[in-house]
Amino acid sequence: MGKTFLVTGGAGFIGSAVVRNIVRNTPHNVVVVDLLTYAGNLDSLASVSSSSRYRFERADIVDQGAMARIFECYDPDVVMHLAAESHVDRSIDGPAEFMRTNVVGTFTLLQAALSHWRKLSIDRQRSFRFHHISTDEVFGALGKEGAFSESHPYDPNSPYSASKAASDHFVKAWGHTYGLPILITNCSNNYGPYHFPEKLIPLTILNALEGKPIPVYGRGENVRDWLFVEDHAEALLEVALRGRPGDRYNIGGRNELANIEVVRRICTLLDELRFDPTLGERESLISFVTDRPGHDFRYAIDASKIMNELGWAPRETFESGLRKTVQWYLDNRQWWERVRAGVYRGERLGISV
Repeated sequence: MGKTFLVTGGAGFIGSAVVRNIVRNTPHNVVVVDLLTYAGNLDSLASVSSSSRYRFERADIVDQGAMARIFECYDPDVVMHLAAESHVDRSIDGPAEFMRTNVVGTFTLLQAALSHWRKLSIDRQRSFRFHHISTDEVFGALGKEGAFSESHPYDPNSPYSASKAASDHFVKAWGHTYGLPILITNCSNNYGPYHFPEKLIPLTILNALEGKPIPVYGRGENVRDWLFVEDHAEALLEVALRGRPGDRYNIGGRNELANIEVVRRICTLLDELRFDPTLGERESLISFVTDRPGHDFRYAIDASKIMNELGWAPRETFESGLRKTVQWYLDNRQWWERVRAGVYRGERLGISV
């Protein structure tokens, strides 16, 4: 018999990759809980939504009554908590929503999970997991050397990373104080299909396709470790099913690149795959803009623990993953045109200060 996974934020970018992976590659059932705010998109789940093992609930994780009802109705074995406000620039403009969803929402979900867990049989209590999916940004910024390990001290620098750090601490506390079997994962920057185009890679792809300026913060020297989203989804499932309760795992792609190098590679790929003679070489569209306030210089993940203990490793190099990503946006124009026609059209965020 398959387990029942409750996936919050399952219509978002990473969450939908997790749900597609569960439905396509496992015998497990999945219940998606998502409020469908601007970045939640049921189109990202269309390929699996007809499965008898898939259910969807539109609900806010801050709503105590809704969370209690959903736990009672679906009786989950595993909670994978991905629902979050996730864009640093948006957190600069509007931090209150990040505190509400990421902190209060996580607390509300923990309380619902704890109440549910206490009612389970001893065997099911032992196998139950509350898996909280977080970010490497909680650790702050790195210099030119080093990488974040699981024991790296927390030092968040943006409203977004501070809200995720707080939620990490709440999850850890519920495990330590109440005995709830928890897991925490912290990942590096994700990219891939179905990515909402406020982030660097999809925004660059779409602006380059449309012949619009491609904004690069500062001189583009900030460095990130890039992780293909489907690799991340596989890692998350491994942790949820085989990770040690109470433990944490860092997940990274082993692909450190400066932002300007990422943008240039996208331009080169698009010139190769869909050259537009009216635009010429797309690197000409790059426009250096005033840097993000408090922009962390470098992130890098040491993922040796999950590789050694659970045998996971990313399948995609940055080159192969980026080619798949660019090709997906070329092949799925309808998906991103519907997004572009909605609440976000590529405008600059995070400059209210």
